[in-house]
Amino acid sequence: MGNRATFVIAGPDGCTRHRSSYGAVALDLDLLAGPEVVIPYLRAHAPEDSWYPDDMVEAGVLADPSRRLLLVFAWEGPAASLRTRAAGLELLRLAWPGWEVRWLYDGQSGLRAHLGLAPQERDTDVFPGPALEPDDEELAGPDPTVAVVTVGTGRCHVLADFDDHPVEEGPALLDRLRDAPDHGRHRLRADAGIHVDPARRRVGWWLNTARPHARTVGQLWPGWTVEFWEDRWEEHERASGGRFAPPAPDRAAALADVRAQALERWARPRADVRARLVAALPHATIGQGFGPSVTAQRAAAARAAVERAYAAAVGT
Repeated sequence: MGNRATFVIAGPDGCTRHRSSYGAVALDLDLLAGPEVVIPYLRAHAPEDSWYPDDMVEAGVLADPSRRLLLVFAWEGPAASLRTRAAGLELLRLAWPGWEVRWLYDGQSGLRAHLGLAPQERDTDVFPGPALEPDDEELAGPDPTVAVVTVGTGRCHVLADFDDHPVEEGPALLDRLRDAPDHGRHRLRADAGIHVDPARRRVGWWLNTARPHARTVGQLWPGWTVEFWEDRWEEHERASGGRFAPPAPDRAAALADVRAQALERWARPRADVRARLVAALPHATIGQGFGPSVTAQRAAAARAAVERAYAAAVGT
């Protein structure tokens, strides 16, 4: 198992590609260090000419210093949580002043499309999360990892949010959930959601993370009108008549939370883990998919960038 990430540094003379077996972990916190720290850090990862399959890549970045453009996606971290997503993206844009920062909702397939590359084939196997009972332990915490499915004006189902988005099931989703537990209303947070209106044959869906080929998912619902709401969960709340009604994020608390996580992420130098692995496992083959070392100077510069972004956000 890994946490695969793809990094692209683009420019007028082409691009260099790098990838990491574990680089997806805390990538959105890494990026809050700003371009002066992040771009050299990304370049220090192992160069790579090939691509991971789109559905295996959990996070990615394209940084183009000449155009001052940053494209990013991630499956986990503050940006993946409804509670902290808006704050995390606000701080990210402030940490990259003068840059256009865009979220790639279609993940690596969107990154490849930006580079003019042919799309990889969509994986036709779908692995949706199971329907949860109203008393499932996953719903006991304030940030459950769930996807909410509302149907018409009368049903609300809650699914475990892992692997594929329920929209990728197509109309078969309705058959699967016909006898699933009905939660009535979902007033907790969620990571993703979909509203299905069978009478009008309309679908609206959203997510905080990314799914390959998200822009073409309507093809899986022939004869239906499919609207992609990106991360606008409020559209789902309106369409469902309030059957999905999560608490609104607390901006001040979320900004402070993301700042604290980023400062912890960059709190100290980091050693190149490969050296330790080689010493501990001298006969093993150690790949280059681990993060490069981070010096104390670079960590300090990263913390300063985080603090500048936070100060700008809170107006101090």
